[in-house]
Amino acid sequence: MPKHSGPNEGRFKKLLALTSILTIIVFFISINAGYLKIPLMDVISTLLGNGTAENELTIFDFRLPRIVMAILVGMGIAVSGAILQGVSQNPLADPGILGINAGAGFTVVLYMFFFQGTAFFNGGSSVFIMPITALLGSFIAAFLIYVLSWKKGQVTPARLLLVGIGINAAFGAGLVIFQMKMEPNNFMKALIWLSGTIWGTNWTFVWALLPWLVVLIPFAIYKSKVLDVLRLGDSIAIGVGVRIEKERRLLLMVSVALAGVCVSVGGGITFLGLIAPHMARRLVGGTHARLLPLTAILGALLLLSADTLGRVIMAPMELPVGIIVSILGAPYFIYLLVKNI
Repeated sequence: MPKHSGPNEGRFKKLLALTSILTIIVFFISINAGYLKIPLMDVISTLLGNGTAENELTIFDFRLPRIVMAILVGMGIAVSGAILQGVSQNPLADPGILGINAGAGFTVVLYMFFFQGTAFFNGGSSVFIMPITALLGSFIAAFLIYVLSWKKGQVTPARLLLVGIGINAAFGAGLVIFQMKMEPNNFMKALIWLSGTIWGTNWTFVWALLPWLVVLIPFAIYKSKVLDVLRLGDSIAIGVGVRIEKERRLLLMVSVALAGVCVSVGGGITFLGLIAPHMARRLVGGTHARLLPLTAILGALLLLSADTLGRVIMAPMELPVGIIVSILGAPYFIYLLVKNI
């Protein structure tokens, strides 16, 4: 594999630093976004441990867990989309569009309906079971999509997209059936959660998600050269000694796992896994060693910005972050759809 050129590497580092700084800026804006305004100096003082009891409660127990959750979920879904696009060679691939998120959400709602009721929303110990439950649903969805897309020894991007949309609709119908059988209070909570929201999170949710991302995102970056080779086509990949089916399945599992665990604590957020990788690709090209880290930071920045906007645009009411992302992402998806199919 050729080494990264100096100018490109320098541009990547500058962009990574710039997006990180922007994320930090939005972080402080988000801390102060809400019904209760806290001056910036009071925010900094509270973060350093010198704040009032009221500010500490507001920041550490309510706003900070939500902000950290938005950053983590944004990173996970964005990297999941980038891997999925690289493995499938489909620029329209996104875990939300293809039904992987819906499969994860379906099994989570089943678990909530049959076993735990409102315990999930209260951040009890059952939260740590949610990623496992979501993984099951996301892998079932991915398996169905892959099997139904297979025709004449291959999976075409157009067929993968159409089958994924169908699977998404099927799981969506199943979600509605079980939601209608829930208690009214649980139904509303599940509806808001599935629309893509980070409302009501606490540190338990953060600790449930963090270990998965700490393992899976660095592993994906470690496999960036394999993704680069897969992008060149199967014949070239085989020629350089890559076991393409094994690597493709492994990377697909990483992508599905990232999407599943993020859905389990963040709800259904569509289009983020489509937009962030495309933005990163336009900025630094298709080399995954640069693409994946920048995609992760862009995903965090986009989701944190969308969540902040959702909290202030109709204050004191809040719009689920998934709706904000969909409003921004749907036109871009239509543009890509027209361009590629």
